Amino acid sequence: MTERTDFLYPFIEADERDAGALLIDLAESARGKAAASAELRRVTLEQSATAVGAAAAAMTDRFARGGRLFVFGNGGSSTDAASLAALFIEPPWGRPLPARNLVGDSAVLTALGNDVGFDLVFSRQLMAHAGSDDIAIGLSTSGNSRNLLNAFTEAANRGMLTIGIAGYSGGEMAQSRHVKHCLMVNSDSVHRIQETQAALGFALWRDVQARMANEENGR
Repeated sequence: MTERTDFLYPFIEADERDAGALLIDLAESARGKAAASAELRRVTLEQSATAVGAAAAAMTDRFARGGRLFVFGNGGSSTDAASLAALFIEPPWGRPLPARNLVGDSAVLTALGNDVGFDLVFSRQLMAHAGSDDIAIGLSTSGNSRNLLNAFTEAANRGMLTIGIAGYSGGEMAQSRHVKHCLMVNSDSVHRIQETQAALGFALWRDVQARMANEENGR
């Protein structure tokens, strides 16, 4: 039984014989997806500018107090979490800031998943390492990931700043009293959501860098 791909490329059929036409369709599909992704990023960043600024201001205050950033997510969102942590630790410009990717240590992740359950793999790490001045950023396409919601509960109870980045309508993350700032990508495409979540993460980092530079320059 072959895996169905018509939800991604509905124009590909099992009896396709015209390679030229297929290549044209593939190229048009790629261009269409790139255009849709660029437009979603533009609209989301424009609509989220105030929310990003508020979250970045709160992050800047925590970093100034010696706080650290903890980032986490599942699946594709885990790669966005890793990229975001790396951006703060080794920035292309500006000031390096302390960050930790909670999906980066496979031994810790699998030990916790095996011993206490996957729903607690992030909250238990926050219990071990995080303090009240720190920041927790969780990324989820659905906004309903149980291990993220548990981590936000733990983070809020510890006095941490909590920031969620979610797709669709934000899911439970957008409704949680334990998520102080929730940035949303209003799309029902997982692929486009994750591409735009990465852009929101970059916007947060850039805003934090700008605010810290202004404070250092006395403005």
